[in-house]
Amino acid sequence: MRTSAGTLRNGILKLELKDINDIHASFMQFIENGGLFIRTSKEYSLGDQVFVLLDLVDEPEKLPLTGDVVWINPIGSGSRPQGIGIRLGGEYGEVVAKLENQLAGLANLDRFTHTL
Repeated sequence: MRTSAGTLRNGILKLELKDINDIHASFMQFIENGGLFIRTSKEYSLGDQVFVLLDLVDEPEKLPLTGDVVWINPIGSGSRPQGIGIRLGGEYGEVVAKLENQLAGLANLDRFTHTL
């Protein structure tokens, strides 16, 4: 099922980032304004807009986010999990800052992420 860019599709995605390893694997610092990788078997196209409930470490409530799909790991992407990467809008600067703060001491990690 395809829709034009900017259309919300496939319901609500959930992303749980409960520790520094989850954040490191999912946060896409190389995306302008920050991005998040979400494991999903649902099909998306670049430019699709999605709604995500983010369960972030040290946050008492889930954070509702929307973003545009800018990355796709299809099924069979080698060691990378199937899913999508979304670009967060500028209105999520506080969330991005929290993620960056969590990763501040891990700048030289040699571990792979879900995207690179």
